[in-house]
Amino acid sequence: MSTGRSGSVLGSTMTSATAAALGSSAAMGQGAAGMLGAGNGSGAYARTTAPLKAQPLILFDVLKREPYSPSTSLKAMQRRLRQSFKIALNKDEISLNRIFEASLLVFCGPREKFSTSEFSALKSYLDIGGSILYLVGEGGEAASGTNFNYLLEEYGMSVNSDSVVRTSYYKYFHPKEAHVANGVLNRELTRVALQSSCNSATPASKPSTASSPTAAAAAAAASEGSLSFVYPFGATINVQKPSVPILSSGSASYPVNRPIGGVYSHPNGKGKLAVVASIDMFADTYIDKEDNAKLFHVLVDWLTSDRVHLNPIDANEPEITDYHYLPDITSLSSHPRACLQDTEDLPRDFTRLFDHALFGLDLSLVPAALTATTDLRLKHEPLTLISPQFESPLPALTPAVFPPMLRELPPPPLELFDLDAHLAPPAARLAQLAAKCSDDDLEYYLREAGAILGVPSSTTASSSRGTGGKDAAAAAAEVGPAAARRVLDVALRQLISWKKLNHGAM
Repeated sequence: MSTGRSGSVLGSTMTSATAAALGSSAAMGQGAAGMLGAGNGSGAYARTTAPLKAQPLILFDVLKREPYSPSTSLKAMQRRLRQSFKIALNKDEISLNRIFEASLLVFCGPREKFSTSEFSALKSYLDIGGSILYLVGEGGEAASGTNFNYLLEEYGMSVNSDSVVRTSYYKYFHPKEAHVANGVLNRELTRVALQSSCNSATPASKPSTASSPTAAAAAAAASEGSLSFVYPFGATINVQKPSVPILSSGSASYPVNRPIGGVYSHPNGKGKLAVVASIDMFADTYIDKEDNAKLFHVLVDWLTSDRVHLNPIDANEPEITDYHYLPDITSLSSHPRACLQDTEDLPRDFTRLFDHALFGLDLSLVPAALTATTDLRLKHEPLTLISPQFESPLPALTPAVFPPMLRELPPPPLELFDLDAHLAPPAARLAQLAAKCSDDDLEYYLREAGAILGVPSSTTASSSRGTGGKDAAAAAAEVGPAAARRVLDVALRQLISWKKLNHGAM
């Protein structure tokens, strides 16, 4: 931040654009109150009548490929904010000059890394009184691929790479759509949200007072912590001083009672940072379910005005538990161990671990056996073979009660026959043969045509009658061109014979 820019921040600009952007008590308070009233019907507070130019600006960053924006999945959020804020999108690199006039900067799950200059601009933005709302989904940085934890860790917060699941079914089918009934850690958020809903139900002509039944019911409900919300597809965060956890996963979800939302307030009392590890919690699908809309209104009111003051007792002693890791049972089962107790250090000479006295095959016990026979006064003689006596050498036969289950013989193997080739008339078979042959296949055509018309058998018969059987064997053995010529010879002889028979008729 240059000297000239610093002077404009602390000088005359602070009285004009900065007062409207960074939340002066008049414009910021009226804007937040009007936003709460628009989201709840008639309004918990009086709606602002300030002109459009005096409305504070909320800037949504879309430079880092955020999957959620006011034009896609945050339309319901945009309708609620438009009543009291100006909405704009940031598509340029983050710098102090770019985000200076915004009273609230919103990140909806960035998927790219931030540079050092952008982190410096965000720190300067918080130092001069700006507010940042950071929303992220399940998996944290490991799933989104960003490095926003670098900035959060400086203020005592970081998003874990995990997911929050509900251990038992209630209302919502998916386990990651966790319904949390006791997740608000600061009673001030519950009081403001319930008071806002009670005031919206009260007619405008009868404002609620501290002694009215409506206010008493709101105070009783706030003391009981009856604010519930649905936490879909979110992660847990680590929160330590100077940050304060405001939302937890509750006792019915896993991890149990871990922070899922945290806030940080700058020591000068103006710059504020809020982190909620679930983008879908305020998206169009879930913002109208349970009390998600009330929590969003209170969170924006805390970021953009000084109306909400966290309870100091709950801020110093939040009801959260330590982060316990669940062992990977599947991985442990694939690596079984014989014993879980600690073993002694192994010696350098591993042969010392063998106990040779447990088993041996030698004659060392023979002298002791001979001495035992003398002591027991037994006769020392070689052992004799004791012949076995079998009462029934073979088991008795018992008749079979059920007939044996014999395996059936497999069906006979059948060859594949071309029925058209065997049952078609000779004329059709000759037509099929002529269709698939060309001029170069004349020899093949003659042989196959002879086979179709029965010429080979006729050739054999005629050869047997004419030559006495010797030429028949030679005719049957002819193949190739000789077989084709014989087919032509037989066809010509048959044609001449037919001409002779019909000569008288002609």
